[in-house]
Amino acid sequence: MHSDGVRERLEAREQTLSPFAVQSSESAGRAVPEAPSPIRTAFQRDRDRIIHTNSFRRLKHKSQVFVAPVGDHYVTRLTHTLEVAQIGRTIGRALNLNEDLVEAIGMGHDLGHTPFGHLGERVLNDLMPGGFHHSRHSVRIVEKLEKDGRGLNLSHEVVDGIRRHSKPQGTFLDPDAVEGMTLEAQVIRLSDAMAYLAHDINDAIRAGIITIDDLPARGVERLGRSHSQRVNALVTNVVEASWAATGDNYEPGAALPVITMTEEFGEAVTEVRNWMFGEVYLPISDTRPGAAALEIVELLYRHYLEHPDEIPQDFPRVADTPERLAADIVCGMTDDFALSQAEAIRPGAFADAFVGRF
Repeated sequence: MHSDGVRERLEAREQTLSPFAVQSSESAGRAVPEAPSPIRTAFQRDRDRIIHTNSFRRLKHKSQVFVAPVGDHYVTRLTHTLEVAQIGRTIGRALNLNEDLVEAIGMGHDLGHTPFGHLGERVLNDLMPGGFHHSRHSVRIVEKLEKDGRGLNLSHEVVDGIRRHSKPQGTFLDPDAVEGMTLEAQVIRLSDAMAYLAHDINDAIRAGIITIDDLPARGVERLGRSHSQRVNALVTNVVEASWAATGDNYEPGAALPVITMTEEFGEAVTEVRNWMFGEVYLPISDTRPGAAALEIVELLYRHYLEHPDEIPQDFPRVADTPERLAADIVCGMTDDFALSQAEAIRPGAFADAFVGRF
């Protein structure tokens, strides 16, 4: 067989990576042991499993920031995911880390988002006993919901990176926040913030909500005025500030480095990020589409909680409570499907919510 030894050759290449990189042959493994692929490493296999899921496909019709936008060039949850993976691969390759692990985490990090982005997440978090967070639900999807309730059986390192990718509002460069994370997971954690900060500024300008000159002056000075300048500045600074991750001048027993930014640059980025929360992200809920999104998700959650018999029979019943089952079905919906289901329950209630959408 021509394919004999392909995986072994790929694994041998990983031995040239940074001593801080995770090698697929040394993975902590899967919850259910499997025979290895003859032509893919464990992390390549995980990436492919994620990409071929229905959950991944549905991201193309889930909002990123702007709710059900009409324009063709607004970022969706899928294009955001692709940008995160691209930024992560660039950083991972530059720092000589395991690019396949970076990509697998990046592709799976947002699978658990609700329809209408963080607005839907806010509703479920308020209504669900114990709360709701998209990163935890992303893990639930890959471990329990996909493949008709069997899950994807991904490698431990990929699941952990997905679980820990989120960042709080405010300062997000605290080294304590990434304790115990692989460097590859840390790369995606920052790549996520870099991607959405860069493209959300673009979308907010496109929507006429802000102009580039409204942003904090220091942020514009450090990041630049265009999308490409912002991405390049962010990636370049992270690579330079995290160079120790390459293993240059490595001494056995050295402490694991941190993927980070330089102090001054990180302060400027945090200032812009906080400004975006205050001027763009949080005010969206006060718009008519934003208010409708909140209402739709609550309506659907309460409806399926009271009428679980209306959940399709082929939907995986892996929930241990009616509340979790209702959240499972609602979270998997795209924006358009959620709207159509809400209209079926309450005809005409949202007819004017998304003007020009349909």
